[in-house]
Amino acid sequence: MNTPLSTRLATCFGVGHVPWAPGTAASLVALPFAWALGSLNWYVLAVAIGVVTLLGIWACGSHAKAAGLVDPSECVIDEVAGQWLALIPVAIVRTGAFGWRPFVMAFFLFRLFDMLKPWPVSAAEHLPGGFGIMADDITAGAIAAALLYVMLFIGLV
Repeated sequence: MNTPLSTRLATCFGVGHVPWAPGTAASLVALPFAWALGSLNWYVLAVAIGVVTLLGIWACGSHAKAAGLVDPSECVIDEVAGQWLALIPVAIVRTGAFGWRPFVMAFFLFRLFDMLKPWPVSAAEHLPGGFGIMADDITAGAIAAALLYVMLFIGLV
């Protein structure tokens, strides 16, 4: 079976097909990649977020259209972009001395806002096509990043 490139990208090469919480699985898979990219420089992580977001808009939009669904649960590249965005403060502040705690907090905050979908995350979710699929996770990641940055600044993490 020849899987379209859009489906492979949208599902993060199959991560979106795990039977339990595919979004959470994709967020977990995204963590070590964010660590590697962020350890180079936060600019590298920011560029990667932009590239993944643009690819995700196309891939998720194409896959959703082919599947006949608005936001298929197997589309998880949006979780990767959102999780990476939530980790930007870690790369900016260079919290290597703090170890794993900021990563756990970024994961927790991102998943919290992605699942609860408070405004403006809920509003972003209603945008059309691949843009809407990606926008709610980018918004959740931005909120998580802002809170994590404050937590790092005041020493809570």
